[in-house]
Amino acid sequence: MLRAALQISKMRHVPVVVLETERLYVRHLSFDDAPFILRLLNEPSFLENIGDRNIRTLDDSKAYIRRGPMQSHEKHGFGLDCVELKESEKPIGICGLLQRPGLVDVDIGYAFLPQFWAKGYALEAASGVLSHAKKNLGMKRIAAIVNEDNTNSICLLEKLNFRYTKMVNPPQGKKEVKLYAAIL
Repeated sequence: MLRAALQISKMRHVPVVVLETERLYVRHLSFDDAPFILRLLNEPSFLENIGDRNIRTLDDSKAYIRRGPMQSHEKHGFGLDCVELKESEKPIGICGLLQRPGLVDVDIGYAFLPQFWAKGYALEAASGVLSHAKKNLGMKRIAAIVNEDNTNSICLLEKLNFRYTKMVNPPQGKKEVKLYAAIL
């Protein structure tokens, strides 16, 4: 286990900008993002709305980046990406596409630090990701799953033209979640 952690800490991944919007860069995560990911995945809002990923250390965070977003990009050509402010290159959240077990459609996922909520960043990043999915990846339909009491996320999905489909049992979840879908 220690050997794998040492190998991960020595690896460097040059971030690739997937897209840019008026105020944001959406780029691949790198191991340099480990402190940010550690913070984001342990935010009370993340734990409540998305779930506990058991990321407690920087090594855990680097392993999460490697076996999650990086592996997804290698396998599918898409994954969760870092969202950062253009003006400061400060990471504020994650947004991207996922191929979740148990879901037929590719799923959009996002999470932002609470101090960056209600500023339009999630809408801007998710709109860019959906446009990229259609234009560059040829996708025609995208899904989204959300806790039924997460009204902020539901509102965002509806602004993005997602429509409620049905309740589903997520692979990693304990309770049913709402499944939304959008035609691109």
